[in-house]
Amino acid sequence: MPPPLDTEHPRRWRILAVLVCCLLSIILDNTVLNVALRTLTDPARGLGATHSELEWILSSYTLVFAALLFTCGAAADRFGRRRVLLLGLTVFGLASLASAYAAGPTALILSRAAMGVGAAAVMPSTLAVIAAVFPMRERPKAIGIWAGAVGFALAIGPVTGGLLLSWFWWGSIFLINVPLVAGCVVAVLLVVPETRGHPRRGLDLPGVGLSIVGLAALVYGVITGGRLGTLTDVRVWGPLLAGLAALWLFVRHERRTAQPAFEMSFLREPAFSAALVAVGFVSFAMLGFLFFSAFYLQSVRGYSPLRAGSFTLALAAANIIIGPLSSVAVRRYGPRAVCAAGLFSVAAALIGVALVRQQTPPWALLPMFALLGGGMAAVMPAASMSIMTAIPREKAGVSSAMNNTVRQLGSVLGVAVLGSVLASRYRAGVSDELAVLPTAARHAAGESLDATLAAAAARGGDTDALVSAARTAFVDAMHLTALLAALLALAGAVVALRGLPRTLPTRDLPAGAAPGPRRPVRSAVESSPAP
Repeated sequence: MPPPLDTEHPRRWRILAVLVCCLLSIILDNTVLNVALRTLTDPARGLGATHSELEWILSSYTLVFAALLFTCGAAADRFGRRRVLLLGLTVFGLASLASAYAAGPTALILSRAAMGVGAAAVMPSTLAVIAAVFPMRERPKAIGIWAGAVGFALAIGPVTGGLLLSWFWWGSIFLINVPLVAGCVVAVLLVVPETRGHPRRGLDLPGVGLSIVGLAALVYGVITGGRLGTLTDVRVWGPLLAGLAALWLFVRHERRTAQPAFEMSFLREPAFSAALVAVGFVSFAMLGFLFFSAFYLQSVRGYSPLRAGSFTLALAAANIIIGPLSSVAVRRYGPRAVCAAGLFSVAAALIGVALVRQQTPPWALLPMFALLGGGMAAVMPAASMSIMTAIPREKAGVSSAMNNTVRQLGSVLGVAVLGSVLASRYRAGVSDELAVLPTAARHAAGESLDATLAAAAARGGDTDALVSAARTAFVDAMHLTALLAALLALAGAVVALRGLPRTLPTRDLPAGAAPGPRRPVRSAVESSPAP
């Protein structure tokens, strides 16, 4: 049976601490890999991965993560959130071990996908448990801490990766997950109670299958288009059309099935749908930024992985400062104002990237990282609060899964779309200079900046002109990519201003109620439990 409304657990803050640790262990992996990308392209120190393989190494994790969140959220509600959380942590730990010792790019892509399976079981369970053990009056603060932990983990990932790569081989960035996960399993067993939502809720396997096929085909088409530098090839538009068709069938199925994985009815509530847009766009911008900034700092500026990763300390500091203030600001100014301000901050950071040159002073780069981190720290808690208070409490697992699905889908598309725009624009910018290379080597050398630099080193002789042109072409491509991301962040700000509520409700929706506009209840009942 669903838990009674507005109940509270006596150990709820200790439970929150454990859930945040679980969250950190899986979110950290989203960005710890970024500073290792250049290492993975090295045949001697890494795996000799190509640019498109790097995109798949990043995207396989987040793609599976996003696609399975629907089912894992429903499974957590049905079979028990603690049980699904423990299963997810175990799968994530074992897959991390396999990733650490992957023999090649293909093996790493597959093991990263398995890590995504485990992460998909962990994330919705954490947010659903928070909704179950915290009363409405404390839930915004708890969700703010939870969302702040997401931003903090994303920010410290590159620093962690840089430290590990300074002392150990590339596999250490995955191996570190194993002891972290083991500690989380013990803590969950000792502290976190079992909670459930709808015990009879079915698992929408056809819907999950269609979503996986649709998302995978779309991402494949986008990445292939970036690799080939065209959209007219059948290997590009074929998967894109197939993906759109599968997603259309998915939407049609979800609207007709009795127990959908993705509750389309929730999207009729502006507080829910607009918050999803804000989450998706800020994730798109964040992961895309971290993807191309890693190559700029290491391949253009020549920084070590640790020094490149240290720039995200500004992003982490902004998260630490802004994150706790976000929930306070939401209570005072409302999710609409806070989300819009955060997205404007993200857009400002990306517009700043368009002004960066090859020799821009390092101190001038830090405000961009800080603006991005502060914007994300403002958006995530505000949007999560709006989402989790717009939906009945007994459906917390499903609404959490929808929230995190859009977050991960934004991350996948951020890497795939912005990475492909970057690759396509770079190839066009450097193509004339590749004429100094043998004909057979030109296509592979034009796929990425690192591929060009490797081809220049292998050729020997005077290749300074090629190296200089390649770095200039990358910076130009980065400018275009950053402006595209900035436009999407601005679009997200407009949606937030039009769709998000001015204030949050202070009562749970009754069990079984359909989402719909609600008038906020003022302070007279703010501390009273809902009837």
